[in-house]
Amino acid sequence: MPSAMPAPAPARFPYAAMAVLATIAFTAITTELLPSGLLPQISSGLNVSEPVAGYLAAAYAAVIVVTVVPAARLLAGIPRHALLVGLVVTFAASNAWVGLAPDFTTAMIARMVGGLAHGLLWTTMAPFVTRVVPADKVGKALAIVFSGNSLGLAIGAPLGTALGGFLGWRAAFLVLAGFGLVLAVLAFFLLPRVRRISDAARPSMRRAVAQPGVKAVATAWPLLVLAHFALFTYIAPFVREAGLPDYAISLSLTVLGASGLLGIWVAGLTVDSHPRRSLIITTAAIAASMFLLPLASGNLPLALALMTVWGAGLGAIGIYNQAAILRAGGEYQEAANGLTVLTIQLGITVGALYGSGALVAGGPLLVPIAAALPVVAALAITLAGKRHAYPPGPREQVWLEPRPVTEHVRTPMRD
Repeated sequence: MPSAMPAPAPARFPYAAMAVLATIAFTAITTELLPSGLLPQISSGLNVSEPVAGYLAAAYAAVIVVTVVPAARLLAGIPRHALLVGLVVTFAASNAWVGLAPDFTTAMIARMVGGLAHGLLWTTMAPFVTRVVPADKVGKALAIVFSGNSLGLAIGAPLGTALGGFLGWRAAFLVLAGFGLVLAVLAFFLLPRVRRISDAARPSMRRAVAQPGVKAVATAWPLLVLAHFALFTYIAPFVREAGLPDYAISLSLTVLGASGLLGIWVAGLTVDSHPRRSLIITTAAIAASMFLLPLASGNLPLALALMTVWGAGLGAIGIYNQAAILRAGGEYQEAANGLTVLTIQLGITVGALYGSGALVAGGPLLVPIAAALPVVAALAITLAGKRHAYPPGPREQVWLEPRPVTEHVRTPMRD
């Protein structure tokens, strides 16, 4: 008899490539947040007021909202490897341009270039991950990549701010630019080449929106981001009004970033097996922590514990929703992912305005309660989206589906 053909060896998980993508995410988040920590120095260095210097951050987000969809369509034919490497080089050029800018107008243009790269990066990166890892390891890969976000928040932005205070704000941007160039070289050699599928669907926002479940995910996810930024933006007034020590402001930011890593780790373990149940539990926990925060007045341990739940939940919901939008988008997943990039940036902008309104209307202690309301709305959308937006995972199906009825065969009794 002819011998059986040997089974193909299982594909190796590309740890090096995922580490590079996580570092790219780290660089993008650090680039986005760096002006906020260096606002006084930038204001003085470019001879503008601090509110005007703040436009460097606002313009960055605005460019993402305006350009992410048309730019993704325009560059759809470029190989993903080349596009990712080019985007890292663009980040480096943008940061170098800011660091060398002779005036505010030049710095603003440089930041807008960085914003364009930022939007394209998040449109491209998650679909790229799905092409280079085995289907049953996508959740694990996304968890590794998204850890760069939390590291950028917890380490990158504070480290860049400290470096700017020590060497000057221009040096901070130039160092980040140099880091980006090194990262671009690593990306060129370590990211796998992915050939474009000849019959792949071109990015179509209209067709992506028409996919069942896409509208639900593209609404629920930004609501969670909106809630986070409504409270995160005004965490300092809340800490002071709650009677907590001043050092609790910086401590709370560290706790939020560090616990986000914990949430990403947990999500990476559960997103491929129990995505629906895990997201429902996580969203409910975020809502509860925000509702309870005003009760932590004068109680720092309780406040930090609730912030840990909030931060861990924020890290986890990014993984669950990223997997959900890729699944719901189907063959139009790049366009669907681009839609969430746009709506999330809107969520960030509206979240800051919503938090400001809550602060003015009810004071700092009302802000967490106001922030919890969009989370409850997101939870309702998640619960309603069982069929298409947030379906059960493979292991959840085991207990959700009825067990087949087995007939008992009666055996004759022995004498």
